[in-house]
Amino acid sequence: MFSKSRINEPGPKAGGESERPKTAEDKATNTMDYSPSSPKTKPAASVLSSDLTVVGNLKTSGDIQIEGTVEGDIRAHLLTVGETATIRGEIVADDIVVNGRVIGRVRGLKVRLTSTARVEGDIIHKTIAIESGAHFEGSVQRQDDPLGTGRAALAAPAVALAAPATKPDTI
Repeated sequence: MFSKSRINEPGPKAGGESERPKTAEDKATNTMDYSPSSPKTKPAASVLSSDLTVVGNLKTSGDIQIEGTVEGDIRAHLLTVGETATIRGEIVADDIVVNGRVIGRVRGLKVRLTSTARVEGDIIHKTIAIESGAHFEGSVQRQDDPLGTGRAALAAPAVALAAPATKPDTI
């Protein structure tokens, strides 16, 4: 009986009168206005070139490709460590592809070490792939949620160890 169809609605008037502005309802029901570029597009990956050295932590909700040197922790959605890259610190990401060198802990849902990878540190993962030729020194631990654990669990003992160190200062 009732329909949101535009079939029975009159078109623009012939007397030069312009069409009324489209409302949100018009846009939702009219598929003629769809263009593939209008939905949220994923931004391009941030790239740190091979001549760049970063001292400090990096955090992004997007993708990042490292070709240079980073001395600090990195958190990202997709992290690609290039063949010329060196990272000294913890890396945490949903997807991690290591082509270069990482010195520190690696935590990711999907971790891939290519044949040119050099990793010195523990890997906590949900799924892992290690290609032939990759160098790895450390332990590998599978967890269902490698991103949710790790920092909090490992920070607790460090706090407990720091507390006794302050007692001699108060004597």
